[in-house]
Amino acid sequence: MILRVGPLAESPLDAAAQFHAEVLPEIRGALAGTAHLTLVFAPAGHGHRGWRLAAVQELARHHAPARINAVAGTREEAFVAAAEWLAQAEGITGQYLGLDETGAGSVVSPQQ
Repeated sequence: MILRVGPLAESPLDAAAQFHAEVLPEIRGALAGTAHLTLVFAPAGHGHRGWRLAAVQELARHHAPARINAVAGTREEAFVAAAEWLAQAEGITGQYLGLDETGAGSVVSPQQ
């Protein structure tokens, strides 16, 4: 399951407070019916990484065996693909991953 987070405040401190007050109850409700949840954040500066990672790690610990991960990106196809991959990766939980907005690039074809 995918849950989009935000928009949140620009300041890391204000964004963290907003997340805990407004988004956390929605996350807990979503976890009632799923074994895996991927949170999707908009890209943000480095100051947001710490609180986002801490929140995802604590959610994963508290709601085990459900798995909770988060990604940051802007491209729908990127975070849908990441969420699908994470749902199949049973050993991965409590992670916050920044997505590459350019994708994997072209596939190299074998020499003929």
